[in-house]
Amino acid sequence: MIQIAEVSKSYNRKLVLDAVSMEVNKGHIFGLLGPNGAGKTTLIRILNQILYPDGGQIYFEGKLLEPVHLRQIGYLPEERGLYKTMTVRAHLLFLAQLRGLSKTEATKNVDHWLQHFDIQGWQLKRISMLSKGMAQKVQFIAALVHQPKLLILDEPLSGFDPLNVELIMNEIKALKEQGTTIILSTHNMKSVDEVCDYAALLHNGKVLAQDAVQQLRRAHSKGLIEVRFKGNMLSFANALWTDFTLLSQKELEEGFFECTLQSRGGRKLNDLMRSLQEHVQVEHLSQIQPSMQEVFIDLISQKAAQNV
Repeated sequence: MIQIAEVSKSYNRKLVLDAVSMEVNKGHIFGLLGPNGAGKTTLIRILNQILYPDGGQIYFEGKLLEPVHLRQIGYLPEERGLYKTMTVRAHLLFLAQLRGLSKTEATKNVDHWLQHFDIQGWQLKRISMLSKGMAQKVQFIAALVHQPKLLILDEPLSGFDPLNVELIMNEIKALKEQGTTIILSTHNMKSVDEVCDYAALLHNGKVLAQDAVQQLRRAHSKGLIEVRFKGNMLSFANALWTDFTLLSQKELEEGFFECTLQSRGGRKLNDLMRSLQEHVQVEHLSQIQPSMQEVFIDLISQKAAQNV
């Protein structure tokens, strides 16, 4: 869907994006991650043709990105901005037509989304009268009212209470099911774990890492294993020998334990199962994968250590 090839951008001789390359596949949710100042917002503005790169190319469905493609792109900016004197309905109709819909199409789509979010009763209210959360919903609708092929969301969960966070997350999942490609820029790593297929981490204007989310998590695994078993704790500990270190233990009920281990010397789950099967009854055995929050911190820490 989107190919970003060697894109660079500077402000006042300060390099903000340094030969950034990445690919966003059609129908996937792509997490764009990084600390403040990493270059995420600049890249998003380039994708929306608010800014233009100093070097490199961006392709939309195999063709060089051009203004005509904006009709197929939806954008929810981090800096929310609605015309406060307009009514909700008039604002949404205006933005839908600005993205190329006819008045009839715009009316149909606006009616659908107002009903979908159950805010028909607010459609004649001025934007200035809305709560922050309600205004966020209106801007979210504005980003997708023209049924874009590509939806770019910059901190979409900012300002929402937990109920509305769940609502927006469900909408993001539903849009993916309908075939929408989504770029999600967020500091909410839980949402990355929950919905993203791929992710890229920007740091100081460069791509520090990019891959499938599950592959990134596996690559940063610390060899931790969770085990639940029935039996004797002493027998369990003896079966580990020197291949696995017991980090924690908890008795869930009499004779039923849950433990966390760390493998040593490259030992795998099958090695552990063979060691345990003659000593205890294993009920559950799994590798503990780090969260994307832990992966994020790990990558940034490694980069900081390299620069010391």
